[in-house]
Amino acid sequence: MSVPVGNVTFEPGCRNNWHIHHGGSQILLVTGGEGWYQEAGRPAQRLKPGDVVIAHDGVKHWHGAAKDSWFSHLAITTGTSEWLEPVTDQEYFALSEEAENDNSH
Repeated sequence: MSVPVGNVTFEPGCRNNWHIHHGGSQILLVTGGEGWYQEAGRPAQRLKPGDVVIAHDGVKHWHGAAKDSWFSHLAITTGTSEWLEPVTDQEYFALSEEAENDNSH
């Protein structure tokens, strides 16, 4: 069985589309910068180096950089990926504003 590993880097503000893994899952190992991971219907998680996220089989999600930081992770993916609609600017920038408000306390 082949298990691809990708070394992925996002420039500030860059994110991938919503997607789902079928017949497998994806493990993200954060190696640099700050970014986001979000599953459909759940709050986004702010990510930093050392964080590990598992996107389980059939779970719609996206990940990418914070608006003000580069973001790198290793992506270990099994199964097939189904690419869906983009994360809208409205969805994305609302997350960044929420995080900034949380950090100001």
